[in-house]
Amino acid sequence: MRYDYRAAAPGVVEAMRGLEREIAQSGLERPCLHLVKIRASQLNGCAFCLAMHIREACEDGERQERIDLLPAWREAPFYSARERAALAWTEAVTLLPQTGVPDDVYEQARAVFSPTELAYLTLAIVAINGWNRLNVSFCIPPEVEDVSAERGYHA
Repeated sequence: MRYDYRAAAPGVVEAMRGLEREIAQSGLERPCLHLVKIRASQLNGCAFCLAMHIREACEDGERQERIDLLPAWREAPFYSARERAALAWTEAVTLLPQTGVPDDVYEQARAVFSPTELAYLTLAIVAINGWNRLNVSFCIPPEVEDVSAERGYHA
């Protein structure tokens, strides 16, 4: 870890948490938000956020199979049309400099999300990208529970 930005700038963290509270009250489905956060974190290579959001998704009852196949969501049959639109939107917004947001991705999202929902979905993507950039920039390690003993692994 380079240094703990959370301790150095607690106001930044509180502002980001305020954004998260607003998103949580948006009415967007938690399973969809979990997938969005995990997918953006995969694209950004953020181990801290991946560990946290996968754990939260599992605690909320998400199937491991859907998490495992998220990088191949286009080929996997486990995601609804709404989740697919959210994942396509997530990838476009996360990879904005490389891909822009193509019209077909916008139309796909607009077909299943109201204007308000799409604004909140975009805000959720902006937030997770912000967290990813903070954690990757400052090399914040994941907070991983030691499950090796319960799974029978030994060092």
